[in-house]
Amino acid sequence: MQSDQLSYIPILLQFLLAVGFVVGTIIVSGKLGPKRTSESKGKNFECGIESVGNARIPFSVKYFLVAILFVLFDVEVIFLYPWAVNFKELGIEGMVKMIIFMLLLLVGFFYIIKKKALVWE
Repeated sequence: MQSDQLSYIPILLQFLLAVGFVVGTIIVSGKLGPKRTSESKGKNFECGIESVGNARIPFSVKYFLVAILFVLFDVEVIFLYPWAVNFKELGIEGMVKMIIFMLLLLVGFFYIIKKKALVWE
């Protein structure tokens, strides 16, 4: 039991070193970096175009819905790669599980289509 706990010491030291490096870098760069402020440096920069009006324009919920659905299905597709790499080792059981996974994805996709979540107005 003792040797199992001792094997985690290098991981703990590496974690502490990484956190210490990040915190130290932030503190040192804040102390050593230039602190020149001006009115033009404080302005918002939008591709060289002067800002006009309020920046808090509400976006359509459809925009965020499409973005979240893209991320959801994109992450789901990532699970296909390890399955394809280990296809022969997984055998018929892996094939059945992947068919179930793909069917669940298709059910979700057809639900999204039925609810017209991807239709822009």
